[in-house]
Amino acid sequence: MSPEEWTYLVVLLISIPIGFLFKKAGPGLKRWGAAAVGLGLTLFTCGPHTLHSLVTILGTWALIQAQPCSCHALALAWTFSYLLFFRALSLLGLPTPTPFTNAVQLLLTLKLVSLASEVQDLHVAQRKEMASGFSKGPPLGLLPDVPSLMETLSYSYCYVGIMTGPFFRYRTYLDWLEQPFPGAVPSLRPLLRRAWPAPLFGLLFLLSSHLFPLEAVREDAFYARPLPARLFYMIPVFFAFRMRFYVAWIAAECGCIAAGFGAYPVAAKARAGGGPTLQCPPPSSPETAASMEYDYETIRNIDCYGTDFCVRVREGMRYWNMTVQWWLAQYVYKSAPARSYVLRSAWTMLLSAYWHGLHPGYYLSFLTIPLCLAAEGQLESALRWRLGPRGQKAWDCVHWFLKMRAYDYMCMGFVLLSLRDTLRYWASVYFCVHVLALAALALGLALGRGGPGRRKSAAPTPSPASGKLREE
Repeated sequence: MSPEEWTYLVVLLISIPIGFLFKKAGPGLKRWGAAAVGLGLTLFTCGPHTLHSLVTILGTWALIQAQPCSCHALALAWTFSYLLFFRALSLLGLPTPTPFTNAVQLLLTLKLVSLASEVQDLHVAQRKEMASGFSKGPPLGLLPDVPSLMETLSYSYCYVGIMTGPFFRYRTYLDWLEQPFPGAVPSLRPLLRRAWPAPLFGLLFLLSSHLFPLEAVREDAFYARPLPARLFYMIPVFFAFRMRFYVAWIAAECGCIAAGFGAYPVAAKARAGGGPTLQCPPPSSPETAASMEYDYETIRNIDCYGTDFCVRVREGMRYWNMTVQWWLAQYVYKSAPARSYVLRSAWTMLLSAYWHGLHPGYYLSFLTIPLCLAAEGQLESALRWRLGPRGQKAWDCVHWFLKMRAYDYMCMGFVLLSLRDTLRYWASVYFCVHVLALAALALGLALGRGGPGRRKSAAPTPSPASGKLREE
């Protein structure tokens, strides 16, 4: 592990006992105490580069005050433009920010765009109310008022997820501050249930990254190995990549659970990132609050089982970095300048790559996803329905295997980063996933799409996880 990785791990572990301290605190102590801890961590890890986050916050707040009816698009343009300046600092001869500054800036961008969207929704609702002349009950998830500058700063620097996620909306943050009877919200047992696989994942990460170091792929000697060895190597690289993020995101979720952050009644049917989808009245007494069943779906960032064992590329995207996937779907995919699912996905993946950074490997990897989505959708619609039940089960097994190999392949671009290293590796395995995806797409187009009834019967066998995705 690098020194930066150790720092991230320490920050994540420290957030767990801090969460227990804040859980039962009042709204004021929660707001300013959590902001003070987050600002302290930012100053400690980022130093003078903390100024970048402050400039981004002030710029977004100014846009919200000036144009509340269109601040979402303006905030998106402002924060994403600042990301370009932020990443071009070394080219301009200015000090290069630390990796921790980049992490803070990434999460802050998501939070500020979401905040602007929530304020815009509030402004639109107020205008509709004035035009209709009568007041309705507050819609689900609507803010009570426009946050002040200090409230915006406290949300932005809240220590929860400040470097690693999960992303959360301002409405979720307010619900935590105003949580009725927080002592009745369970924390310890949900935390232990969530945390138990993390040590195993950590050991698997250390073992796999030691046996199959990424740096070996950058050496000339690697390309003297036979083709099967080169093909195999991307499997443990992606395995180590997954284990690393499983540990980080589980630890981040545990920090939220310790504080009771993102806890909602099960009846509210909360979604990762978005929060409750059904109105649920708050408990009127500690006894009522204690009798309710809660979950932490709002801050759930990873479904390890779903990521590894779902059948389709499309499902794999939804189980990974789930709160950020919600943000992308809500604020990028829905407003994409196209109607086709594949083209909308391509637009979303392009902006996702830009959000991650300017390294060519991000773009090569993310923009391979739409090709895989088009290929699997076309071939499944054209061919799977022709098979019997046993044939469809065999199809799903092969589909799962190819899905995992596609993510192995794309992961190499994500971790190698440079254009030369990524293309060199992909060329050494003959761009196998690109070739296979194009062949599957061509075959699917040649066979044609099945009828509506047949396509319905060709759907993969539903599981509880896939059922939840369809429900969302």
